[in-house]
Amino acid sequence: MDMDFLSEVIGEAVILSIDSLILGFCVKQLSKCKHILNALQTAPVLDIDNSLNKEINKYPNYVIPYVVVRGLVKPLGNPITSNYNQSVTGVIQRLIIKEHVIARTSAGFWSDQTRTIHEFCNSTPFVLTNGKYSIEVVDALAAELLDLDVISDKFEPMSPGVIDHVWGFFSGVRQRGLQTMEEMLRDGSYITVVGELSRTSSGLKIQPPKDGLPLYLTTSTKSSLLNRLASSRDFLRVLLVLFGSVAAVASGRIAYKYIKRRWRRQADENLKKQLAAGRRERRAQNRDKDLSEVQLCVVCSDNPKEIILLPCGHVCLCEDCSENIRDNCPICRERIHSRAPAFIT
Repeated sequence: MDMDFLSEVIGEAVILSIDSLILGFCVKQLSKCKHILNALQTAPVLDIDNSLNKEINKYPNYVIPYVVVRGLVKPLGNPITSNYNQSVTGVIQRLIIKEHVIARTSAGFWSDQTRTIHEFCNSTPFVLTNGKYSIEVVDALAAELLDLDVISDKFEPMSPGVIDHVWGFFSGVRQRGLQTMEEMLRDGSYITVVGELSRTSSGLKIQPPKDGLPLYLTTSTKSSLLNRLASSRDFLRVLLVLFGSVAAVASGRIAYKYIKRRWRRQADENLKKQLAAGRRERRAQNRDKDLSEVQLCVVCSDNPKEIILLPCGHVCLCEDCSENIRDNCPICRERIHSRAPAFIT
């Protein structure tokens, strides 16, 4: 594949490369989504009651790889108090500070943009309970889905001066204000936890699974989670069809250009062969027949000497034999750099 052909298909090659990366990411995400969906479909839904120990006894090492349980959130010790509402307590707290700006895009338009400049999470040990029975939730902040209630959401607008306006015009960024948000998993919330359930000497615990499946802490039910995952799976399938079609079209265009180039080269070679055969036939018709041995080609001894080899200067070959001898002069064995027609009278 030469550089000329690469220059012809550079556009298709770039599109195919980018599309292949996106396609690979979609395939990976689809595989992960299917794995989670299959695991969640087969995950048992257990109640937090006296039957829980009997159920866990059925599994090796008293570990259920993936299970769905629902219960009330109860802190083990002192709960976390909200920074903005002293009457609200919980077990997980997330504080987020976002900066709102108006930024100039590369096209010259101004658009609203938001970026997180600070995020802080705080947690305290807690359990899921249903009366006198409870399950401790371990490493809750590692949950892939963590539904929190918004306790406070405040936006403080900025009042820029003249200098700020001038600086914003030249820098391409104008400050709008800061947004401060507090989210919490409240004490007493009724939630669904999906994870690995195990029984240890210290009691029952639910934690992130060891096989890569996600931990969920959500207010949704199992059926709602299944519907959400099924929607994600269907969306990824649509993306696979879309980007797969783009990859097929780009690959098809590259293959078409390659085949077309080969056909063109083959046609050029056939034309050159036809022209060369025509020239050989005309030369054979116009050559003198009655020549002395000195005037004959040193290779075939049939045709007259017609080619001078350079730089040695020997005139010893006919044009037909010259096409087959490319390296060294048959007389002096010197390297052939070039050749030219010669006329002997």
